[in-house]
Amino acid sequence: MPLHTEKKTDLIGKFRTHETDTGSPEVQIALLSERIGYLTEHFKTHLKDHHSRRGLLRMVSKRRTLLAYLKKSSLDRYRKVVGALNLRK
Repeated sequence: MPLHTEKKTDLIGKFRTHETDTGSPEVQIALLSERIGYLTEHFKTHLKDHHSRRGLLRMVSKRRTLLAYLKKSSLDRYRKVVGALNLRK
């Protein structure tokens, strides 16, 4: 299920790097994290929804790849995103 427009706009506004930014790694990671959180809650009530579970695994893999790229290219930005989203302890 796609994110609501207001929620998506808020996330983009919070994580963008410049005024017209909608596709930087920070924004993509934030949007993926929101969708992953939604699907995680979804699976607590719909245990047998295996088709959506495959999509969840793809999103987790995509987020992990983006985080690895961000860590390699700019450690400051990586730490900022991880801290803001509470991804790693």
